[in-house]
Amino acid sequence: MKRIIIFFITLSVTSCSMALSGIRAEMPDLSEKADGIYHGTFMSVTLDVTVADHQITKINIIEHYHSPVGKNAEKITGRILQKQSLDVDTVTGATLSSQAILKAVENALKGDPV
Repeated sequence: MKRIIIFFITLSVTSCSMALSGIRAEMPDLSEKADGIYHGTFMSVTLDVTVADHQITKINIIEHYHSPVGKNAEKITGRILQKQSLDVDTVTGATLSSQAILKAVENALKGDPV
């Protein structure tokens, strides 16, 4: 029974990994973004991105369903703010959650302010 459970857990993680492996977040042009708060989601992540003077000034993660290690991925928001880009290194050990956060930020910035 234990082997069956381990098999299904491994299958689930592998499937999720394969689903995210081809996903890349691209930074929308902030020079055309009005000041405001932009709401975005992707898979297990819901967040708000605040833009002021064509820069990201804050990323607020509202919801992030993750493994115990996946919580570490939330550190990626600091990297995004510092670099003002989605072209940042993912958090070691939390790659899938990092990619989901990056994609949620991209989705937020593709939309209109709330």
